[in-house]
Amino acid sequence: MAVLPSLLFSLLLLLGNPLAVSAACRTSLASLTAPDWASLNATVNGRLVSVVPSALWCEQRGGCTDAEWGSARFRLSNIPGAMDSYNYEQGFDGVGFVCQRDTTTDCAQANVPVFSVEAETVADVQAAVRFAAANNIRVVVKSSGHDFLGRSTAGDSLMIRMSKFKTATFTNSFKLAGSSTPATAGSAVTVGSGLGAGDLYTLAKANGKVMVVGSSSTVSGAGGYVQGAGHSILSRKFGLAADNAIQFEVVVGNGTLVTANSIINSDLFWALRGGGAGTWGVIISATFRTYGTFQSTIFVQTYATSSDQVGADLMQLHASHIFEYEATRTCQYFFLQKANVSALPILTLYTIAINQTTPQTAALLAPFQNAAEAMAGVTLTSNVQVTSDTNDLVLFADDIAGIDLVTGSRLIPIDTYKNRVSSIGPAYKKLMDVGSLNMLGHLVAGGQVAANAGMSSAVHPGWRTALVHLLMENPYTDASTAAEQNAVKNLWNDHQLAIIQEMIGDTGPGAAYSNEAAAVEADTQQTFFGPNYPRLKAIKNKYDPQGLFFARNGAGSDDWNAQGTCRK
Repeated sequence: MAVLPSLLFSLLLLLGNPLAVSAACRTSLASLTAPDWASLNATVNGRLVSVVPSALWCEQRGGCTDAEWGSARFRLSNIPGAMDSYNYEQGFDGVGFVCQRDTTTDCAQANVPVFSVEAETVADVQAAVRFAAANNIRVVVKSSGHDFLGRSTAGDSLMIRMSKFKTATFTNSFKLAGSSTPATAGSAVTVGSGLGAGDLYTLAKANGKVMVVGSSSTVSGAGGYVQGAGHSILSRKFGLAADNAIQFEVVVGNGTLVTANSIINSDLFWALRGGGAGTWGVIISATFRTYGTFQSTIFVQTYATSSDQVGADLMQLHASHIFEYEATRTCQYFFLQKANVSALPILTLYTIAINQTTPQTAALLAPFQNAAEAMAGVTLTSNVQVTSDTNDLVLFADDIAGIDLVTGSRLIPIDTYKNRVSSIGPAYKKLMDVGSLNMLGHLVAGGQVAANAGMSSAVHPGWRTALVHLLMENPYTDASTAAEQNAVKNLWNDHQLAIIQEMIGDTGPGAAYSNEAAAVEADTQQTFFGPNYPRLKAIKNKYDPQGLFFARNGAGSDDWNAQGTCRK
């Protein structure tokens, strides 16, 4: 692999000659001069850095171990250009690999920003935003890069990276900005947008609190997670992350720092709570409700099956027992997975029983477990049980990263489990028949998520009538041929979506969790935002009339080409 020079401005050489652009198009970074970048670098106190694909970053440091390459925590903490899913560094629309690990082939910049402002202060963020606006260049915002849709990376762009905003302030009497009354919003925490879930759970425990945040350590609670709605194992107890957000500080398109809550800039506050990631500005901090901590129990159970049909029958059985967890608002991840298309399916259940003891959780799961073990071809191979402070239980310490992965998802209505439950097992069989390997169910809706239906926010109404978030993860490898890559990339639209629509009994666009969905959805306005889209677009035009913060499939993206470089 050819190693690029390390000097900051040498990357300009990679961009070739300046491109002629119309006023309707973004300016290529190649059109800017070294003095332009030197001026920005001085303004942000030397925090402007060059960015390269993660494979080249590893090459420049003398290599990355397999453990480092595959660790989300390592990649997203250390490599500015790294994405959780490596294919988004390559560019979703391109077939083939333009910067592979451990190869002698020269690297291209591909879909990775050219420069990044490694922001440490609000002034750094404002300077970067104003520079991008003044020069009409493409800008992306990254909190961590835990992004299944590739929205926090783009070629020929300036990145604003927020990973150093790691403050957290807990209080039992948070007062909303602009409030004219002595009343407070109660127990809350204000967190910087660079704090990952792992840090948040540690800090919450130290303060005797719990909060709604993701289960992966690299998810930034105040970043795209909450803007997309934000589900959690605690959502059935306390609602979505967006339901629990009570105030934001955000730098908008003109470089101004604004506060948004239910009192001031309430329209922006509405949009930030569920209206889509990467669209509204650069979040500096978000304030969330917190709750007193408590003990919970996790059971991790693994069921081996003897065939695809038995796996589908097991999922049918699981569906018939799912309402047994309602009274306790127990949350559960239920993952049916195959190592490859010829492998036998394995069901793993991660059950978090809120405020329940080990015996209580065992009793809760016993009806399904007993019925499953009585099935021919089903074997319970592992059953791990832990009771502890809730903050210790709701986190995956690390994620597998550095792989090529595309996704698709739908919110499965409560009605499907009530009135169409017999359709679920056959749907899983059809999903396996078309080559699905990772069918990841999340029992994270219903409960308080449904109870919050009257809350004023941009959360898709489909969340309020859903019970399960069903996610398809479709991987491919560096060794995949172009035809194999295309087959995987199109698996959702060509096969999986229709199977799930048939299961639900609705051929319409449906609803999806916009943070864990398909980048190739046919109707993202309806699927991601539903009836909220017209209002979201109006708010987008108010706070970002230049369209500086472009997110593929986000509000206002329909005015731009797929790359966010030229207006239609």
